[in-house]
Amino acid sequence: MGWDELVYLATCNRVEFLVSTTHELNNEYLTKFFQSFNSQWTKSEIEYFLPLIDVFEGKDAILHLFGVASSLDSMVVGEREIITQVRNAYEKASNLGLVGDLMRVVIKKTIEIAKEVYSNTNIAKNPVSVVSLAYRKLKDLHVDNAARILIVGAGKTNTSMANYLKKHGFSNLTVFSRTLSKANTLAEELNGIAKPLDSLQTYENGFDVAISCTGSSDYIITKEVYKNLVRNDDGKKIVIDLAIPNDFDSSILDEFKVNLIAINNLKEIAKENIKEREGELIHCKEIITSGLEEFIDLIKEREVEIAMRKIPEMVKEISETALNSVFAKDLQKLDSASRETLEKVLAYVEKKYISVPMKMAKDVLLEKKTN
Repeated sequence: MGWDELVYLATCNRVEFLVSTTHELNNEYLTKFFQSFNSQWTKSEIEYFLPLIDVFEGKDAILHLFGVASSLDSMVVGEREIITQVRNAYEKASNLGLVGDLMRVVIKKTIEIAKEVYSNTNIAKNPVSVVSLAYRKLKDLHVDNAARILIVGAGKTNTSMANYLKKHGFSNLTVFSRTLSKANTLAEELNGIAKPLDSLQTYENGFDVAISCTGSSDYIITKEVYKNLVRNDDGKKIVIDLAIPNDFDSSILDEFKVNLIAINNLKEIAKENIKEREGELIHCKEIITSGLEEFIDLIKEREVEIAMRKIPEMVKEISETALNSVFAKDLQKLDSASRETLEKVLAYVEKKYISVPMKMAKDVLLEKKTN
């Protein structure tokens, strides 16, 4: 519907359409575009959200896309997931036959710039999610992969934490949840054991690390529960409490040796890390601005190449006309060896001829840019 190429990108906090078109992106065009995208949207609904849409064109569109892929305007600055989402969005559009050579060049350069931002700045250096911070704290304590780990709660936060554990080789995992089916699902992913939450009070197999995140308004790990869990083991345990309000009764620290990693402390660290990431934005924008200049040169070269695609065919046609028509009588006087040599010379000229105007055109473009 009025576009040559299209990529649809949806992330946790945005929906974007990357469109290649010669049409003016006015309200009339946008209305028709969204009607074709979703026929169930009424005209009044589209008119309502049109003023809320940000429209970027030309260089501004490329700068915006570079910034999006580099996670400069994400909910959490510096999170790398966005670059994968951009790549997946392009691949899906490609599989559907919605993109061509231009969008291929745009996305390729976008991913290159995003990688350069992540590699050459500290925008993603320090973790900012409580889960990644909690795992880093656990890693700093040099916990053995065979450690006995209790996971209390099978919600989103603990599932994310469990994925970290599985990825890094932890294998002795027991999952407790009020909903046994959720415990079973998570335990299967971890090759662990599932148990109902109320069985935590009578659990007898001990533990080295306990990770808790439930929606309970009361303590889940009370003094009584903790005494039962440790029994006669007087070794220092690690407790990671990611719940709000806390699942772990802090008064336990008065009687037992516990290394407590609590969400309140992790949030403070996360805030500091976010500030550090935001401080890198100037450097990131310099890379993106430089990348835009490179992209403009790339597009100009591409336009020259497209314009000259027909030249080899035209040169070949001229050669064939010369051989078979214009100089046909003269060529009849040549012996077979001479004619073969002449044809080789013409073939060589046909092959090399295109490189001369191509190089000259590119040199002109670069000279204009320099001047």
